[in-house]
Amino acid sequence: MGVASSGKTSLGERLAARLGWPFRDADSFHPPENVAKMAGGTPLTDEDRKPWLAAIAAWIDELRAKGEHGIVTCSALKRAYRQVIVGDRPDVTLVYLKGSRELIGRRMAARQHHFMPPALLDSQFATLEEPGADERPVVVSVEDSKDAIVQDVVERLGL
Repeated sequence: MGVASSGKTSLGERLAARLGWPFRDADSFHPPENVAKMAGGTPLTDEDRKPWLAAIAAWIDELRAKGEHGIVTCSALKRAYRQVIVGDRPDVTLVYLKGSRELIGRRMAARQHHFMPPALLDSQFATLEEPGADERPVVVSVEDSKDAIVQDVVERLGL
């Protein structure tokens, strides 16, 4: 989890490749209406997010039912969103990619061909509710190299 441009997709893909687990980016779960809204510079409402979060949770539960592992990246900026996708699933671990507004802003400005415009970054940070200890997050700084971050996650999760 983390704000846009925190590295969720690239780090999730690297971690999945290293572990041999399936990977899904939460963006792929968005209905077309949500993508159009964000592309137009309009932040999503909690109502807009309901089907998106339900689809992510369903994918997680599908893997769990088969006894498989997987990685899904999702902004999951609010505790209520994380309650839907992690909730009472003790075998699901939340990894929070944490970075400063300045660093994330530079990364976002450098991105091309993504539907999330830099103008929405402030709304991302305004919405962000950092996970509490009761959510058992693995908090990772995004200041390091991607390889170092993946290694840190692998070690901290005992994988």
